[in-house]
Amino acid sequence: MQPRITPLGDAALLVSFEPLIDVAINARVHALASAIAASRLPGIRDVVPGYAACAVHFNPLRTNRTSLRAAIDAAIDRSAAPAADSDRGSTLDVPVCYGGPFGPDLPFVSRRAGCSVEEVVQRHAGQEYRVFMIGFLPGFPYLGPLDERLALPRRDTPRTRVPAGSVGIAGRQTGIYPVDAPGGWHIIGRTPMRLFDLSAVPPARLAPGDLVRFIPIDESTYRRAGARAD
Repeated sequence: MQPRITPLGDAALLVSFEPLIDVAINARVHALASAIAASRLPGIRDVVPGYAACAVHFNPLRTNRTSLRAAIDAAIDRSAAPAADSDRGSTLDVPVCYGGPFGPDLPFVSRRAGCSVEEVVQRHAGQEYRVFMIGFLPGFPYLGPLDERLALPRRDTPRTRVPAGSVGIAGRQTGIYPVDAPGGWHIIGRTPMRLFDLSAVPPARLAPGDLVRFIPIDESTYRRAGARAD
């Protein structure tokens, strides 16, 4: 698919691919973002890749849409066929205590999926997830694709506070709340691992292209790991 380039306000352009949660499309988005950044066109302020689109923010006093579009077209040609796993990052094993006080929505997900709680955990932890993008909160990883059996719309009523480390699902995505925050995802577990730390370099533990594996742990292991992290 040839991407579309459209205005995004008066100081940005949006390059859009087919709007799907798809590994190949996401890899192409990140290849394009790298190619645009490498062009070093004066006036580009930021290049922000997402699931299936890339936003290019620019300073209209230093460049214009015509010059920027030409640079983007050239970058599209250079990045049209990214090598397999070209943006594959590191793999992180994330321990998760499922259910109980850490996963209040696990029984609901089980009922909606028509399978046991144990099967929900097995399906969720039984595959490797790609970090498609970071957003919503500092360091929040959007992971997928999620097993279709577990896919659910967001909660009708978001919670005003979701604890840091909570693992949630929404649509065909799963994610980890890096800090305490409001949220409407279905919470099925929690990790004692800290994913965002302002004193670290970089502060976010995960980056787009990284891979995540969830490792089920029991409550006592969670509490011991949490005590060490504190």
